[in-house]
Amino acid sequence: MTQLHVLRVFVGPDGRGGNPLGVFVDGTAVEAADRQAVATALGFSETVFVDDISDDKATIRIFTPGRELAFAGHPTVGTSWLLATVAQPVATLCVPAGDVATWQDGELTWIRARPAWVHPIELRRLGAPAEVDALPLQAMGDPGRYAWAWEDEAMGRLRSRYFATDIGILEDEATGAAAVVMGDRLGRPLTIRQGIGSELHVRPDRATRTVAVGGRTELVEVREVSG
Repeated sequence: MTQLHVLRVFVGPDGRGGNPLGVFVDGTAVEAADRQAVATALGFSETVFVDDISDDKATIRIFTPGRELAFAGHPTVGTSWLLATVAQPVATLCVPAGDVATWQDGELTWIRARPAWVHPIELRRLGAPAEVDALPLQAMGDPGRYAWAWEDEAMGRLRSRYFATDIGILEDEATGAAAVVMGDRLGRPLTIRQGIGSELHVRPDRATRTVAVGGRTELVEVREVSG
């Protein structure tokens, strides 16, 4: 038996939204060969396996229901928050793409990442938030698309939805990786309202060509999982 922590990541200020995430803090309890099957069976948009915590670093692996990702945003934000809450705070999350800096600032947990780490995402700008809201779901296996529109361009607030059907997710509630891409493309601080009520904060750094993404995380439950 091992424990699975279930979180909501990028919870909105009113408590709505938040992308479900499963985290095995003792990731080594799940054999590497079994991890994709476990992630598929759990059905979260991502599941994290923590393989090692040493000094101020943690090594993690991230799986969608369809495949492993070299980097993803809401799993790194959520795992950082969880380790600071139930294990030990870390300053770096080591993922296959590279080393992700992370820190806590009040109620927000932040990560800093490079746009080059993000899997290809098609960005589609629409004219108004209502057009984003009206988009229908698409078939699983279709190319993924991230649709967005300004809610208040002067304030840097935008509305988005992400249909990640190319990686086994019908619609992602909150997407930190896409927020990294948006911060890099638009080159300014952003507040993104995604899904049914999730909120992501974005702070690009042109000098280092990196983007910080932050949000609120909540614990939903702890499950005992049998091998």
